[in-house]
Amino acid sequence: MALSIPPMGVRTKILIAFLIISLVSLLIAGGIASTAIASLGSQAIRESEALGGQAVSDSTAALIENAEEYLMRLAIDQASYTSLYFEDTKKVILTIAAYTNGIREETGPVSATQTTEMIAASAHPSEDERRALSRMERILVPVVSTHPDITRCYIGTGSGIIRIYPKTELPPTFDPRVRDWYMNAVSTEEITWSRPYIDAAGEGLMVTCSYLIEDQDYQWVVGGDVLIETINQMVLDITISGDGYAMLIGSDGYVISRPGLTVDDRLWDESYTTENLLDSPNREMRAVAQKMVAGDTGISRIFLDQTEVFITFAPVQSTGWSIAIVMPVETVIAPALQTGEKLSEQTQQTADEIDREIRRSMHLFVVTMVVLIGSAIVGSAIFSQAITRPLQRLSEGAGAIGRGDLAYRVHTGTHDEFSELADNFNTMAKDLSAMIADLERTTAERERLSRELEIARSIQESFLPDRAPDIKGFDLAATSIPALSVGGDFYDFIPIDDGRYGLVIADVSGKGVSAALFMALSRTLVRASTAAEPSPAVAIKQANRLIYEDSKTSMFVTLFYAILDVHTKTLTYVNAGHNPPVFLRGEDASFTLLLAEGIALGVLEEIDLETVEVPLHDHDVLVLYTDGVTEAENEHGELYGEERLEAVLLDVQDRTASGIISSIVEDINAFAGQTPQADDITLLVMKTGEKEE
Repeated sequence: MALSIPPMGVRTKILIAFLIISLVSLLIAGGIASTAIASLGSQAIRESEALGGQAVSDSTAALIENAEEYLMRLAIDQASYTSLYFEDTKKVILTIAAYTNGIREETGPVSATQTTEMIAASAHPSEDERRALSRMERILVPVVSTHPDITRCYIGTGSGIIRIYPKTELPPTFDPRVRDWYMNAVSTEEITWSRPYIDAAGEGLMVTCSYLIEDQDYQWVVGGDVLIETINQMVLDITISGDGYAMLIGSDGYVISRPGLTVDDRLWDESYTTENLLDSPNREMRAVAQKMVAGDTGISRIFLDQTEVFITFAPVQSTGWSIAIVMPVETVIAPALQTGEKLSEQTQQTADEIDREIRRSMHLFVVTMVVLIGSAIVGSAIFSQAITRPLQRLSEGAGAIGRGDLAYRVHTGTHDEFSELADNFNTMAKDLSAMIADLERTTAERERLSRELEIARSIQESFLPDRAPDIKGFDLAATSIPALSVGGDFYDFIPIDDGRYGLVIADVSGKGVSAALFMALSRTLVRASTAAEPSPAVAIKQANRLIYEDSKTSMFVTLFYAILDVHTKTLTYVNAGHNPPVFLRGEDASFTLLLAEGIALGVLEEIDLETVEVPLHDHDVLVLYTDGVTEAENEHGELYGEERLEAVLLDVQDRTASGIISSIVEDINAFAGQTPQADDITLLVMKTGEKEE
């Protein structure tokens, strides 16, 4: 007997079908979701623990590999620098030796006032040799004065005389002929380096570079002293994280220099010997020392004083020594160990959090299922009742939109073509309303930004000097043209003291508001650091430290700073990574770029700057500029360049400083044509001689 289904309308059938599908779908989804939640929680904990362990292992291996590469590069670079450092000392000694014969053969009166002569108690030198030796002051003084790293330089003779610069008091029992530096030079007849010894003049530990001067009449040895402290500061004072340090050993295995090397209470004539690494009780250290003595380059991982360390080494070619850098392994892998501990703690916290979330999710899921089932029943009833009203609501919505009521929304309560049509109506009304609101908001925002940028430009212009100082005998002018509403270039005229003025031009990385803000900070710090400071290098180093401390955005600033001395007519300058200014000599119309070693401000906390002094004459022209001048482009992508700048300057050198600036700007605009300005253009011109009216 067939099952009899009572007759029902389409609306009733849709209602029943929708209700059945909804309930079945919710029950199936609920069962799958509850199982998946529990499984995913367990899997997440296992994966978190595995990833944590792998991360620690990988990071440890990577840190060790990177540390080995870094230490090897550091050892090689430091060995090269050390070799050049000692090569310079050797050149001083050889220079003195090379000039010996010519100076000694001179005749005339002798006036040795800047050196000290000492004669050993048992010595009986001739007067001719003493006069010849005193003439060596002419080469000792200028050569040693230009090499401040050399503590003193001297010539010791086989007859027992020693001539020293600068003047030094030595003990009465001092005899140069029994000193190691003298005997080594005589025995080898080559330029040699001594082991560390206690200085007779009380300076501390010292090494000496000595050389036997070839001569048939006298036996002279020229020597130059370098303090171990100086070696530590100039050569071994490298930045190594943690407990790392550097040391030098000689070709015979004796330590030349290392941290903590002192003379204790020993006197100059007492025996003093540093440790010999070839005799170290540590077998691994002896093996490393043998490689260093052999002149090898490499890295070893050994135990030193019960601590596992990396020791990298490289030869110092100019002396036959070797430099080593020691770094504890624990220092290298410390970040990985700390990361492992944090990962372990985080993993446990994650596991606890996952458990709590699973329980919370299950409770929420049960509540949600009940709510969804109830909603499905209620929704089905509402759906069946509302299915006949879609067309009416669509008609009402179309009328409301036609009257301009864009806030009106059509809701059919269905999921069919009527619902799609209602959604299209709603989307159209929403988009139209948003478009009108956005247009109003955009217009207001543009007006506000325009006003704020105009204010920012006025403020930035107030940072720059209103006019150049009026200095008798000098004509100064400057201008700055930002590429955007505000820029990152600035210039300044800073009065230091009577007759001395600081000239500044700088270029901040980037453009726009961020560059303008950084420009304001940099300009203030530079002015504060340079005021009343006579040394340009000291002033700019101080400014760099202040900029580095305040910079949090990795921005930097290139800067050229010069001190104009009106009385001496000189220009003393430093260059912190800026374009070298163009200097046109008035007397012969020759060009010179004012070069000096230095890097941009704000990159490193401590920097080195080379100070250069330039004499000034009448009609000289100095042009300071930023890269917006030489890197201006035309429509073909060509750069304006230094050659065009020099050509224009040569044509207009007879004009005033402001006239020169106007001519350069006009030429740049003519060159660029319709190509928009891509970078800030800033110029500062100084011309010697009275300003032409």
